[in-house]
Amino acid sequence: MTHPLYLTDSYLREFAAEIVAVQPDQHAAALDRTAFYPGGGGQPHDTGWLLIDGAALPVVKVKREGELIWHWLARESALPAEGRAVIGRLDWERRYALMRTHTAMHILCGVVWRDYGAPVTGGNMEPLEGRMDFEFATLRGELVGEIEARCNAEIAAARDVRVQILPRAQAFQIPDLIRTKINLLPEGISEVRTVEIVGLDLQADGGAHVANTAEVGTIRVTDYKSKGAINKRIYVSVG
Repeated sequence: MTHPLYLTDSYLREFAAEIVAVQPDQHAAALDRTAFYPGGGGQPHDTGWLLIDGAALPVVKVKREGELIWHWLARESALPAEGRAVIGRLDWERRYALMRTHTAMHILCGVVWRDYGAPVTGGNMEPLEGRMDFEFATLRGELVGEIEARCNAEIAAARDVRVQILPRAQAFQIPDLIRTKINLLPEGISEVRTVEIVGLDLQADGGAHVANTAEVGTIRVTDYKSKGAINKRIYVSVG
């Protein structure tokens, strides 16, 4: 299996690993350990490089398949053989932008849940921009402006962001741990990773985050739309 280093250290930019399997037709390699996030929960996969024999092989796609995390390499680069030692290096500028964005989305989710009691029905993000869907019957410009101001107040409060991995039974004793409309955690998962914005929000989450809300910068609501009778979408950018 691939050990997911990103679950315990979102700031790890470079790591040593060994190739444990290859898919020549996909031009992909699986590693015994990785800091590359494979995508999920609305957060895109990381990109970066595998360093071997003085060459930097671009990693263009990362995806979990079963217990292995596969790293697709650019077709013009060589595919290293199974058993080779490599150094993985993240595209840190992109990863850090995604970390800031992901934490911004949790701030938005936390504010909307705390102050308006609206659960999340969906979401997605790219570096420094994203959208979330909530169960709002109505959503007006005045309310959107209020939400934006409250999100930026939480950033200014410089709240710590803490990550824990808990036994499933212990995690599910936490009230409102699952904020999505549908519980997406499979029954077979024995441990649950939680992300807490201290004093604001606590959710089950597997993605990468900054360590303090002050690192987010600012949140700006760029648009909002009705996606159904009680489903409203809020678009944000991170600056």
